[in-house]
Amino acid sequence: MLLNVYLLLALSYVTCTYAVTLNWAATWVSANPDGKFVRPVIGINGQFPPPAIQATVGEKVTLTLTNQLGNETTGMHFHGLFQNGTSPSDGPTGTTQCPLGPGESVTYSFTVQQPGTYWYHSHNRGQYPDGFRGPLLITDPDNPYANQIDGELVLTVSDWYHKQVPELIGPFLSVTENPDGAEPFPDGAILNDNATTSFKLTPGKTYMTRIINMSTFSSFLVKFDQHQMTIIEVDGVYTVESQPTDLVYLTAGQRMSVLITAKQSTNRNYAFIGAMDPTMFDCYPDCTTPLNATGYLVYNTYKPLPAEPPTFPSYSSGFIDDFTLVPYDHKPLLTGVTHQITLNVESGVYFNQNRFAINNNTFIEPLVPSLYSALSTGSEATNPLIYGQYANAFVLNHMDVVEVVVNNYDEGGHPIHMHGHNFQIVQRSPSGAAPYNNHLSNPPAFPIRRDVVKVNGLGYLVYRFVADNPGEAGVAV
Repeated sequence: MLLNVYLLLALSYVTCTYAVTLNWAATWVSANPDGKFVRPVIGINGQFPPPAIQATVGEKVTLTLTNQLGNETTGMHFHGLFQNGTSPSDGPTGTTQCPLGPGESVTYSFTVQQPGTYWYHSHNRGQYPDGFRGPLLITDPDNPYANQIDGELVLTVSDWYHKQVPELIGPFLSVTENPDGAEPFPDGAILNDNATTSFKLTPGKTYMTRIINMSTFSSFLVKFDQHQMTIIEVDGVYTVESQPTDLVYLTAGQRMSVLITAKQSTNRNYAFIGAMDPTMFDCYPDCTTPLNATGYLVYNTYKPLPAEPPTFPSYSSGFIDDFTLVPYDHKPLLTGVTHQITLNVESGVYFNQNRFAINNNTFIEPLVPSLYSALSTGSEATNPLIYGQYANAFVLNHMDVVEVVVNNYDEGGHPIHMHGHNFQIVQRSPSGAAPYNNHLSNPPAFPIRRDVVKVNGLGYLVYRFVADNPGEAGVAV
């Protein structure tokens, strides 16, 4: 569930010429991603899965989106791109654009300035779990690891539901049907929006493997049997090469690029697995057996595929803690904090519905969309009260050094995402340590930066960023 935290600054826009031009229509498609159940999904130009967007740093992109769904409004967000100077192209409806009605079109335009791994998705009424999502891949001519890379692979992992989102929301919110407030349990796990997927490897070659968690809710662990991974990028930020590992963890919305070197022999093929973290669900350990999806590294098409997927010992250990990663550029810890925001997150019953809340306010869509308020109130646009009690609006000054404290009073872990910025993770507690005592304990000298991070259940998180992007809005998940 999304809880908006608006960083309301003056809107600005930059026009530009284009090098990548796309004309897309959002359309209903009949599909069977997990191989178990056919249902309507949202595709692009009648295609499902939707295509990847590919560009190179410095290229100018224009994408015209037409809503051909017929029965729903829509909008499109480029997850992880800052859109600095092009905030109307960020895409959250009601915040930086109006919802796109049936038959209407909108053009998004921006210059790509960030290398790395991203994704796009609808940012309108929970549509991306119904299929409106795909990889957004930015090639970097100056990739510091280019001399180690022989090829590139793209792997998306996701939970999947047989019911459409509008059918899931009502029972989830209902305190009568769902007295414990448990999130809907998925019907399956999918890889690259399919029941399974395969990658053909050339012996001895090293592959930059971009992994994207496009889940509605689930965190995923990923393991390639008998192939180690070295992390080189998270959420568009290059990292100092991590220690090799055979297991990585991504929460919803996170991305990670790893180096995988193929074996020299073609005597056999290998499986890999995308496994949901069952501890994310309120019903664990009483849920159905955790849902996993298996793919294959293929060296020899004449050899059989493995009969069994790889195993791993635990859902809570064995993978690299992203807090310990170091950015390749060694950007130091931000100091001189000028603005601190505390977000107390909890779940409970609000307005007789199961909801999440920030600082005792659950998000209720304002009668006047925040975009209209910002554009029509003149000098009052910097008054947080005009956005309504339930918008959780915070007003920042340009170039503030902002420290955000998230105290999670819910037993489950949750991803936190920001639009328009990435942030330094300067403190993250284990489960059960909330609230934050307003004292940093041995913060890293060079904190890793991400735009999505998981706060542990009943734990806290502290992150910092510079408010250098007028017109953008942060969104806490």
